[in-house]
Amino acid sequence: MRLFGLIGQPLTHSFSASYFAAKFDREKIYDCQYQLFPLEKIELLPDLLEKNPSLEGLNITIPYKEAVLPYLSTSFIPEGLDACNCIRINKGRLEGYNTDCIGFEQSLLPLLQPRIQAAMVFGNGGAAKAVFHVLKKIGIPYTVVGRTEKLGIDKTFANLTAADMQAHQLLINTTPLGTFPAIEERPRLPYEAVGPGHSLYDLVYNPAITAFLRAGEERGARIKNGAELLQIQAEESWKIWNQTDRR
Repeated sequence: MRLFGLIGQPLTHSFSASYFAAKFDREKIYDCQYQLFPLEKIELLPDLLEKNPSLEGLNITIPYKEAVLPYLSTSFIPEGLDACNCIRINKGRLEGYNTDCIGFEQSLLPLLQPRIQAAMVFGNGGAAKAVFHVLKKIGIPYTVVGRTEKLGIDKTFANLTAADMQAHQLLINTTPLGTFPAIEERPRLPYEAVGPGHSLYDLVYNPAITAFLRAGEERGARIKNGAELLQIQAEESWKIWNQTDRR
């Protein structure tokens, strides 16, 4: 039985497990299994691999997309993108990839409008790294917003103004705020400055319309959640795990 899985903490509301279970059933793939492997700390990864010698691939989620990097034997992650969400285990070697950037780019492009001149990204964690990479690639300047002033943060939520909102037409939430069951949480923004000229993208997919997206929709903005991103990155991971040089 070929084994694949997801590492992170917590994994209570994992997208990947249900997605791959449905995929294996739909495509009549009977020799593969996908499991959740919650890790209290990334240092337990070698022990997990030793106990599961049939593992051929892993997805990585919060909070280990950056912490897993030192464990990689080889990296196929684009230069400057310091986050890994997919590992192929090839002859005992851990090959690192980032399929989030593919999923984000392909799912973002239909949302873009000609008048988008700048983006505002909420959060600076591992998930945000793929967002930064794609925005640089497609030529959209961005401002990073966080809770506290620190390296990598351009502005704090407490200091955002209506003028800031009007200067950034694409608003992207990379934080877990609003994820079920805390569905009323959202980034602290001057939402009264959001309007039809804005597009809001939330990496959160459960619920389908988060409090962040709802606030934008109520004011005429275009909205999109992270469901398509997750589907695309999962399929890209599957392609990587089934490359023809697999042994």
